[in-house]
Amino acid sequence: LWSGQTISRLGDGLYQVALAWWVLEKTGSAAAMGTLFTLSFLPMILFLIAGGVVVDRLPRIRIMLASDIARGVLLGVIAGLAAQQQLALWHLYAAGLVFGFVNAFFQPAYAATLPQITPREALPSANALTDLSGQLAGVAGPALGALMVAAGGTAVAFGLDAFSFAISAACLLPLVLGVARPASPTPGATPQSTGVIHSLREGLKFVTHLPWLWITMLILSLVNLTGRSPMNVALPFLVARNAAGSVETLGLMYSLFSIGAVIGAVWMGRRQTIQRRGLLVYGGLACAGLLTLVIGTATTPAGMGIAVSALGVTLTITNLAWASALQEHVRLELLGRVSALNTLGSHALLPLGFGLAGWATDAIGAPLVFVIGGALMTGMATIGLIHPATRHLQ
Repeated sequence: LWSGQTISRLGDGLYQVALAWWVLEKTGSAAAMGTLFTLSFLPMILFLIAGGVVVDRLPRIRIMLASDIARGVLLGVIAGLAAQQQLALWHLYAAGLVFGFVNAFFQPAYAATLPQITPREALPSANALTDLSGQLAGVAGPALGALMVAAGGTAVAFGLDAFSFAISAACLLPLVLGVARPASPTPGATPQSTGVIHSLREGLKFVTHLPWLWITMLILSLVNLTGRSPMNVALPFLVARNAAGSVETLGLMYSLFSIGAVIGAVWMGRRQTIQRRGLLVYGGLACAGLLTLVIGTATTPAGMGIAVSALGVTLTITNLAWASALQEHVRLELLGRVSALNTLGSHALLPLGFGLAGWATDAIGAPLVFVIGGALMTGMATIGLIHPATRHLQ
């Protein structure tokens, strides 16, 4: 599982740079970039609840295998169109919709699989190792993607990402053969006599009875709206227009973010216990907001790169602390549904955020989008600490 996902994430780094630069070159429109991200996330938001229920009722590894195959085939088509100079913006819009739908099932399946196959005492290290592999891929992927785009065009980068999904699917096959038919009922194979509506209500009831859980989901939704949207939509325009950057500079910024994330993952992976998780999560979100603001005010590529790298450290520590809290406090048989609800709650406003960030980047410029978004992110994180359930979360 770890090997396949590491390779898949390396391909995602290629795709991230190639996609951003293709849209920037072909359209020059931040609104088009925002629309693309909106269409990629909207299906995931709409189908996450169904995905959470499904992954608690069916073998999770098989769901992940089907997801990798579907995404690999789709990216192969995109690469072919790009190679023939036939790729249009609407093709990427359609692909984004499919990716969003598939991710609605893949993400909760992956989140619920890790504690199913990992001893409890090893979960903090397993989470950090998982994140570390993704971030190491994030260091190499964007840099390699920038080189591929500069040397061979976007079609090469798209094709390599498709190949990475094929390798990831091959790595899942042994797990399918060993896990798909458990001898006794296990998490991820809920008895079929339990109705879907009942399963959904059970997950919702669990979330609403824990203030630290639903409050954090709400705050994460707001900080993703204000903080993540500029990084996804406005960063290519900030680099190209305000830092006099090329595709190589953009790839470097993505890699620096991942380098920072590697540092954060290594630091978290060395800790067997994580104390004061509420303060760690919300303090990290507040610091991430301040760093987002700094990125928008940076006057040199070097200053921007330092702030981007520090943002990677902060967000990784925050995300890993929150992931371990969910895995330790949520019963395994509910984890697929709760993970889906967490992803839904924390990402519900992202499609709106992407659209607003695209419009605002065209209207007021990328620097101001970062400044406003970062300030709002810090404010929302500070508000979240008012409730004692979040402050005292261990």
